[in-house]
Amino acid sequence: MEKAWNAFRFAGTAKKKQNEVKVFLIGEAVECEGLTDSTFNVDELLKKFVNEGGELLVCASSLKSRNMSGSQTHPISSMVELLDLVIWADKTITF
Repeated sequence: MEKAWNAFRFAGTAKKKQNEVKVFLIGEAVECEGLTDSTFNVDELLKKFVNEGGELLVCASSLKSRNMSGSQTHPISSMVELLDLVIWADKTITF
């Protein structure tokens, strides 16, 4: 949970500094929506990131393997969108 929390803290900071920021969730990271505890409120940071104009993409296969579906903050994406994102980015960071 701390890894996801730090990822969205970083993404939010980059967004505040006027950077165009896109996040692609894959694997267990697709479970970030609603993720919170007394120390790490990942859901709050995720929603703040999206509300401030950050783009969030989510792996369809990872959602499907967990019997989950997309939402307004989790539009369903594929490996094609992930590849496009990597080609678009001048820098990529993995948490």
